[in-house]
Amino acid sequence: MHYEVKLRRAAQKELDALPEQDYEKLVEAINTLKDTPRPPRVKKLADSGLWRIRVGQYRAVYAIDDKAQLVTIVRVARRKEDTYKGL
Repeated sequence: MHYEVKLRRAAQKELDALPEQDYEKLVEAINTLKDTPRPPRVKKLADSGLWRIRVGQYRAVYAIDDKAQLVTIVRVARRKEDTYKGL
């Protein structure tokens, strides 16, 4: 079962601002969500219904719509930043 992965405009801007090496690792991790939207070590964020994966010092926060087979990346941020602010 393949899921479609979309990035919100804000998440795409955050991703585009990353150093090239970090960008490539995060894009690779995001692409794996097409086949496995809930990979090992993924964490469900309490009450929000959102999920997050960690890649090095970055986090990608996303929503999963199983009916539509859609993963929407809502935020990309460094672990030290307030990743969940405004979600």
